[in-house]
Amino acid sequence: MLRNPGPTALAAARALAHRAVQWPTRAARANLPPAPDDSHSALTWDADRAALVSQPLKKNVRVGLRVGIHELVYLKGRNVESLNLVGIPDAEVGRWLDQRLARDGLEPATGVKLPYELPPTLFGRPAEEGPALATLAGWFAAGAEVLEEVRKKHAKRKPGPSPVRCWPHHFDIAVLVSLEAGDPEHAKAIGIGLSPGDDYYAQPYVYVCPNPKPGTAALPPLPPGGRWHNRDFLGAVATAADLFALPDPRKALVDVIDSASDEWLRRLDAR
Repeated sequence: MLRNPGPTALAAARALAHRAVQWPTRAARANLPPAPDDSHSALTWDADRAALVSQPLKKNVRVGLRVGIHELVYLKGRNVESLNLVGIPDAEVGRWLDQRLARDGLEPATGVKLPYELPPTLFGRPAEEGPALATLAGWFAAGAEVLEEVRKKHAKRKPGPSPVRCWPHHFDIAVLVSLEAGDPEHAKAIGIGLSPGDDYYAQPYVYVCPNPKPGTAALPPLPPGGRWHNRDFLGAVATAADLFALPDPRKALVDVIDSASDEWLRRLDAR
């Protein structure tokens, strides 16, 4: 499922989904107290609904995006209301969502100013990007599964791994393995995540990044499929194309994550 369309053919679908997922995060920003790390605006992968969903709001309300079918969902307990976003202008989407939020005594999502700029939509049309959106959803599902395994591997570390979250700014899904308490910008940690593609790599890729940045001298070779990246950010990456070129892409992915994590742990522990 992740091979068709190919990983370099997902840019338009990714841009469409990236913009659409801002509706759930706007609802969260309007109705949840801000967290120091902005995690109140982050989303989680709901495997049962194949959706990225907000944190719970009042009255057990959550707002989400079913990525594969480009559908906004409004969840309240077991009740699900949905809006297919194909051909629907933003103003109409905002009215639909605000009506439901108001009905449940919540603040409107429209008018919430995002603290970041969004990429252009690349003129992608949801009606034409159905297969690519379905593949994109598959990448989020696969990423969430692997990252949950990462959390279990590092569960004994303190303070330990964060929940697996999708960050609506960069649209990546990730876990942060914290090695010490304190200011998130300076405390030792390793970020492990899946990006569906960006300006660095025009395809999905996995990254393993340390914080703070340790020395880069004599970085060892990574397992097949992995490479070191040091432009704007330091980390190990494994692109979809490189992984698909190997006999067992999933095993190769896990090997890269484990190898890079061990190297960053060694270097951070030595600081």
